[in-house]
Formats: sequence, C-alpha cells, structure tokens
Amino acid sequence: MTKAIRSGDLPSSAADAGARFERLVEIMQTLRSPDGCAWDREQTVASLRPFVLEEAYEVVEAMDRNDRAALCDELGDLLLEAVFVAQICAEDGDFTIADAAEAVTAKLIRRHPHVFGNAVAGGGAAARDLSPVEVKRQWERIKREERAGAPRDRATLLDGIPEALPSLLRAARIGARAANVGFDWREAEQVIDKADEEVAELRDAIAGGDRAQIEEEMGDLLFTIANAARKLRIDPESALRTANTKFTRRFRAVEQRLEGRGRTLHDASPDELEREWEAVKTADAAAGPPDD
Repeated sequence: MTKAIRSGDLPSSAADAGARFERLVEIMQTLRSPDGCAWDREQTVASLRPFVLEEAYEVVEAMDRNDRAALCDELGDLLLEAVFVAQICAEDGDFTIADAAEAVTAKLIRRHPHVFGNAVAGGGAAARDLSPVEVKRQWERIKREERAGAPRDRATLLDGIPEALPSLLRAARIGARAANVGFDWREAEQVIDKADEEVAELRDAIAGGDRAQIEEEMGDLLFTIANAARKLRIDPESALRTANTKFTRRFRAVEQRLEGRGRTLHDASPDELEREWEAVKTADAAAGPPDD
C-alpha cells in the first residue's frame, strides 16, 4: 500500500532528487547486467513499448481520480520505463538517460527565453509578463525554427505530432497547431455549427449507402468534435473517459436492477432496458455528482 506523502517527506533540494534518480539508474544497470535479471536482460526497445503506453495511461488515470498517492507510484513506474529504454539505448551506443535529461533541459531553457534570457522583445521583467497564450505561441514559433534548421527533407507546421497518440487527442493537437497561426474558428459556437453541418453530411452519406463516404463523414464529424472541445478548453480524451465511466456505471446499475428481479440483460426488451436506464439516470441526478 502506498504511503501518504507529507510535505516534510519531499526532497529538500535538487541534489536529493539527483541522488535518488542516480540510484534508480544504477539499479537498472544491475538488472541488465550478466548477473542481473533474465527477464530484464531480454527486453528490447520494441518489447517495452506496450509497458510505456500502459504506465502513461495509469498516470493519467491517477490524475483523473486526483489520487496523489497513486500518482506518486504511477509516475515512478513511468520514470522506470524511461530509464529502462534509455539503458538499452546506452548499451547499443546510442545515448544515455543523462543525454535525454540534458536534451530536455536545453529545450526548456531554449523555449523559455522570457524566463532564462532576453531573446524576447522587451526582455527582462516585461518579458516575464507574457500571457499563457503568448507563451504558447512563442513555444510553437521556436519549435518551428528548430525543426526548420534540423537535417530533414521537409519541416511543416504539423510535423512532430505523434501518430501514436489516441486519434481524438491527435485531432485536437492538430487543430491547436493550426490555430497558433490563426487558422481557426473565432468562436466555439462556430465549431458547434460546423458539427451540425457534419452531422447533416453524415446523414446524407448514410442515405447514399456508400461505406467509404460514411466513414469519411464520420471522421470529419469526430475531428470537428475534438476541435470543439479544444475551443471550449476541454481535453477531449478526458471528456470521453468521463463519459465512458459514466455509461459503464449506469449500465452496470441497469444490470443490477434487472438481476434484483431475477432477470438478465438478455431477457429484457429494448423498452424495458430504456425504462431502467431512465430510472438510473433519475437516481444519478438525485444523488448528485459521483466521486469518480
């Protein structure tokens, strides 16, 4: 069971954190050594991919629950995966975890000139007064300049958005990147109007019976919905996770209500299921917001 964290338990300095991180790196080196763990030795960068994804999602789940004790554990697990992957790359002569730490440190300094330097017009204290929106635009501008100077065939505004992201989140990221150069709806209501337009086009495609067209229009609708969430400052992935959790809780309640009368979901008619669903929704509204 995870021990609750008190403010007095936190590292008193960066040196404390550094020493603890160094110990983690040493343990991973031992596990990967000839005298270490057989399972750890046989892992590859490719084999660790699902573990990295799983730990990242568990971090997000702990954040959604606002469970700080669990969040501490899950962040540790995610950190372990980063050290694990970097150790394999170090053994292959590619880079070390220290190189990765140095790279992200340099990136943070480079992309925060308003904090670490005078590269912003006005400099000094005035530069520190940049709004969050201005800081974000500055970050994207510097990123584009870095990308343009990198040795690659082509650098575009939308480069660097990971294709492995969940599609709903990636749609919002694509929209946000385009919005940074002014290619965006002015108001959230305009995005909702666009969603209504996409629903109408989806209806037309369904009426036409062309499966490829139906899929395309469904994609357009989902892309618009993701950007409506962005415009409303809502994380679409979090919103959908919440909706999934709510539906799951209510559907289980429907199942339990039926079981209480000696019936099953398969026995119930569509009308009966709908009545039970409405009853559960009514009970939910009376009980107030759930803890989840």
